[in-house]
Amino acid sequence: MRILGISAFYHDSAAALITDGQITAAAQEERFTRKKHDPGFPKHAVEYCLHEGGASIDDLDAVVFYDKPLLKFERLLETYYGFAPKGLPSFLMSIPVWLKEKMFLKKLIRDELKNCGNYDKHKLKLLFPEHHLSHAASAYYPSSFDEAAILTIDGVGEWATASICHGKNEKITILKELHFPHSLGLLYSAFTYYTGFKVNSGEYKLMGLAPYGNQASEEVKKYISIIKSHLVDLKEDGSIWLNQEYFNYATGLRMVQDHQWEKLFGIKKRQSEAPISQDHCNLALAIQEVTEEAVIKMGKETQRLTGSENLCMAGGVALNCVANGKLQNSGIFKNLFLQPAAGDAGGALGAALAAYHLYFGKERIVNHLQADAMKGSYLGPEFTEADVRIMSRKYQAVYQNYSDFDELASQSAKLLAEGNVVGWMQGRMEFGPRALGNRSILGDARNPEMQKKLNLKIKYRESFRPFAPSVLAEEADQYFELKSASPYMLLVQDVRKERRNQLPENYHELPLTDKLYFLRSDLPAITHIDFSARIQTVHKETNERYWSLINAFKKETGYGVIVNTSFNVRGEPIVCTPEDAYKCLMRTEMDYLVIGNSLFAKKEQPEWKETKKWQEEFVLD
Repeated sequence: MRILGISAFYHDSAAALITDGQITAAAQEERFTRKKHDPGFPKHAVEYCLHEGGASIDDLDAVVFYDKPLLKFERLLETYYGFAPKGLPSFLMSIPVWLKEKMFLKKLIRDELKNCGNYDKHKLKLLFPEHHLSHAASAYYPSSFDEAAILTIDGVGEWATASICHGKNEKITILKELHFPHSLGLLYSAFTYYTGFKVNSGEYKLMGLAPYGNQASEEVKKYISIIKSHLVDLKEDGSIWLNQEYFNYATGLRMVQDHQWEKLFGIKKRQSEAPISQDHCNLALAIQEVTEEAVIKMGKETQRLTGSENLCMAGGVALNCVANGKLQNSGIFKNLFLQPAAGDAGGALGAALAAYHLYFGKERIVNHLQADAMKGSYLGPEFTEADVRIMSRKYQAVYQNYSDFDELASQSAKLLAEGNVVGWMQGRMEFGPRALGNRSILGDARNPEMQKKLNLKIKYRESFRPFAPSVLAEEADQYFELKSASPYMLLVQDVRKERRNQLPENYHELPLTDKLYFLRSDLPAITHIDFSARIQTVHKETNERYWSLINAFKKETGYGVIVNTSFNVRGEPIVCTPEDAYKCLMRTEMDYLVIGNSLFAKKEQPEWKETKKWQEEFVLD
């Protein structure tokens, strides 16, 4: 049985194919179109999934869309009616789009599928599970648990903004929901907007900025008090009530009422690219702590309702890896599985799995010998040595091909140890927002200049943003206070105390940049300002090549850990093809590129000539 899942028309469109309940392929449309968070119909992702599965559209038992558009339309109408006459401009803007396109989504999907290949429209079965069920299914079914609590937290689906479910065998039972406009995800996005970052893509920047807030300061305590007394009523079960007098997302074109927030916090909205003040850092810390408190309370309620010792999580808020780490440390659950594509892209996979088990009633078979069924999240396209040769001819690129991969890994490890930055492209592309060693830019975590070099000369992004470590799974506890595996870079835990350097007495009073470049540990490039790290444990059984590289680096340096960041520049989707990777090498100050068994040295390449610079091609996020 083959089922194709699709998410589209909001942000992070994607497609996923499952075959007899096993994940065959999954990819985001942005990787093919090179438009970050591409919301359009995922034509290229669908074509890739069908190709990978050796299937045509007529071979599919069902095509499953990740939410119910008519329920969304109901929410839209009821919201505008409830807030009338407020929001009339937004209503007049959005309703024509709904009437023209989204009300007739079945026809739109059928028409778009014709662009992916001819098929018999009478054979096509279209299904529409609810948004939060798709998220829940994406987390529960690939997990290794026979039963588990499922917690989904995001901005909004149709009506639900958070949900608690219980999964047992192939069944998922919805136990409790929080409804729009009261949403933890939208609350966090409101602060993302107010601190000058882009909604639906800048939330991770807000999370990275939070540790620069001064936890001991009265300002942070004051901001938390204001948030809880004016903006949100946080209940003991984790549910929240948002005071809509201060928000504008329900019926307006912005997240918040700017003038009211300025009056409330005494801080003006930060404009994009403007300098970041300590006030912005303190505000980021305040909302991060409120979010963590809400997630912990939701976790306790989830455990109370299900009685389970296992938890699966999905939804955009499940990408808040700091809150995930706090939830893990709380001990509420014994075991935790986080869907690596927790956002809307993962809804495509969840929709397909929900249809397989709930609509078609197929038995769920769990392989307890595997950590999960996500295959390391390496579910995208891969490319051959022939593809590399063709790309190289096109650009007259100079490279050295290694017949022995271990020799290449050893040479790459030496280059990293010498302070070079290496683009690393291997095997199948990752599904989800994280680069996990197949489309990554790598550096030496011991190098005190590496964070600065990567941010300013390679990624061209804000200097405060931290980088993640990739560490040999079997040695993770030598570097981090980590109680479990973290294969998908979705858990933040502390660097071990014995590796830390002592902070100066006036540390919290220092300007942001002075804090940033203080050497906090013997792994300065991956130790965040609060001694934490967003950890990826690398497992030989899921990514032998990446494991071999880090193991070679350990032989070279004694350290089984390196820096891993996504292979892209700011505003660009993670690279997909060898051509994408080579372009990124030539557009940045990266030193080397490895694709498969081929090594490209930047200094040996012909002069790079292009009429359009990357700053013109990609919109800054």
